[in-house]
Amino acid sequence: MGPMITLHGIKNCDTMKKARAWLDARGVAYAFHDYKTQGIAPATLAAWVQELGWEALLNRAGTTFRKLPDAEKQGLDATRAMALMLAQPSMIKRPVLDLGPRRLVGFSPEAYAKALG
Repeated sequence: MGPMITLHGIKNCDTMKKARAWLDARGVAYAFHDYKTQGIAPATLAAWVQELGWEALLNRAGTTFRKLPDAEKQGLDATRAMALMLAQPSMIKRPVLDLGPRRLVGFSPEAYAKALG
């Protein structure tokens, strides 16, 4: 039995539904962490930013980010991006698949198949 896989995201997101359906269809056991209801620990987000870079994690295409005042979108760096994502976790790209030793951001059937063998 390998390490427990955790799928992070938001329940009603279409991409999340695709990722969950893919995992379920292949009998992959995973825990689901809804960061809209459960939030995200600052230490977890900091570790992800260190591993993946804040640019990979910040969902600039989402409504939440697009609704921000332009002043808040300018001059983003890791510290400001993390503050935004902690304040409004729906700004974190999803899903984030936590495989234990590494994480995958977004859903790609090819990337999931490769990562999960």
